[in-house]
Amino acid sequence: MTYTTHAHITAWVLTLVLFIVAYALTKSGRAKAAKIVHMILRLFYLLTLATGGALVHTLFTVSPVEYILKSLVGLWVLGAMEMVLVRTKKDKNTKGAWIQLVVAVIIVLYLGLKLPLGFQIF
Repeated sequence: MTYTTHAHITAWVLTLVLFIVAYALTKSGRAKAAKIVHMILRLFYLLTLATGGALVHTLFTVSPVEYILKSLVGLWVLGAMEMVLVRTKKDKNTKGAWIQLVVAVIIVLYLGLKLPLGFQIF
């Protein structure tokens, strides 16, 4: 289980870093580089989903409802990240997407730290 946990944490940290890089490249007008990083980011979405799914499968007997809720909020985070990048690329208003992303990240971090596998801060 610890390898799965470490893989999941590594995947979502790299996903977050790639999101920031893709956003910065898009805002700076480097479309080709932004597109490449965005495609790599989409691969990391899948890695994050796969490792998260493995964790949920492993921990399903501990507290299934809470882990499923965290999984759904995690999907919301990934969807909001994608919305921010696509709307930025199309020069559309991103305020709503950013609000969704911030709210979803706060909720998923709270749930992640609150659940038995977390750091028990809450």
